[in-house]
Amino acid sequence: MSQSTTSSKSFTKSPLRSPWRPRARHAIVGTLAALSLFLTAITPASAVDTNEEGTHDGYFYSFWTDTQGSVTMDLGSGGNYSTQWSGTNNFVAGKGWNPGTSSRVVNYSAQYNPNGNSYLTLYGWTRSPLVEYYVVESWGSWRPPGATSMGTVTSDGGTYDIYRTQRVDAPSIDGTQTFYQYWSVRQSKRTSGTITFQNHVNAWAQQGMNLGNHYYQIMATEGYQSSGSSNVTVGSGGGDQEPPPGGGGDGSCTVSVTRASDWSDRFNTTFSVSGTNDWVVTINAGSGQTLQNSWNANVSGTSGTLTATPNGSGSDFGITLYKNGNDSTPTASCSSSDGGGDDGGDGSCTVSVTRASDWSDRFNTTFSVSGTSNWVVTINAGSGQTLQNSWNANVSGTSGTLTATPNGSGNDFGITLYKNGNDSTPTASCSTG
Repeated sequence: MSQSTTSSKSFTKSPLRSPWRPRARHAIVGTLAALSLFLTAITPASAVDTNEEGTHDGYFYSFWTDTQGSVTMDLGSGGNYSTQWSGTNNFVAGKGWNPGTSSRVVNYSAQYNPNGNSYLTLYGWTRSPLVEYYVVESWGSWRPPGATSMGTVTSDGGTYDIYRTQRVDAPSIDGTQTFYQYWSVRQSKRTSGTITFQNHVNAWAQQGMNLGNHYYQIMATEGYQSSGSSNVTVGSGGGDQEPPPGGGGDGSCTVSVTRASDWSDRFNTTFSVSGTNDWVVTINAGSGQTLQNSWNANVSGTSGTLTATPNGSGSDFGITLYKNGNDSTPTASCSSSDGGGDDGGDGSCTVSVTRASDWSDRFNTTFSVSGTSNWVVTINAGSGQTLQNSWNANVSGTSGTLTATPNGSGNDFGITLYKNGNDSTPTASCSTG
């Protein structure tokens, strides 16, 4: 099996920061990545006990520890690896891909036996913006990251709490920087299953937490002042997202249903209609649930069956429901009277434009295409506005006229624009590719 590695230069360890202990490892990992010097070929080996990154049997791997000799990583075939650690201060190791991707569906299975502080996580970095991210599947004696939840996302049979934390003037893959960490932490532990990463990326984006250009992406084992063992096998499934819950239609239009922000007493649900601009969406709220608020649609009813119709804001809308003891996500179906409309298009496809999350310096806009899966959307940004980020599509251009095409993530996508003094919402038109 071929193996190549990046050797890392030695360095002086930064002092541990309390009370959030896991931050100490992140600072050192960044320093190691930033100080990597060059790629060299070495004699193939199955065991790793020195700090390095490389490729092995078709997979990228990364190994780091601040306590040499207390932990080893054995590189198995394909996406398999195992770790054993004892008396370790801090380590992280895993196999995966370089670069990562937002659309990856990760399949994994693990024998995970921590004794103390540790976690099993999908882990990676992006640039522009610089972000360190986690999808934590299981943990030991401490559940990361010790912050206040910003909401939840339901994916792959479980519910995850969403967090954002910040590192200030800390080492990273690009040297000393200030950057955010994005977290999805599963509410109940598991050690095997599927991670549809796009679902987490979308949920983060709804909170204004946008990813950039991917660096590596690994299924990692991490330990801090603990001992234990793991045996992990990781692979990549298909690129399709799991279907949204409760979507339906009458053949002329369809509606997807997505659980969004969640609080103790209420939650948001968003709906995306395709196939027509003249739609009627019937929403079936759970028993006892009552309507608090709605946006981007005319919604009638307060409990039981609600009815939504267009209000001129496009085909993406949302509601807030009080739980009143019922935490279930509503279902919905769509009907149409004319089978189509013209938000913007050439007669064979249409695109709706919706203003989303907004901050002082930037804002999100989402787009929903109907009529074809082979589309080209032309986006007209306002004067002075510049592109920060995009998701669920290939977007070219940075200002003025942008062009979006499918990247395999479906017909709903979004962008983040810096205002630069212009707060106007972009317009868009659609043509077939």
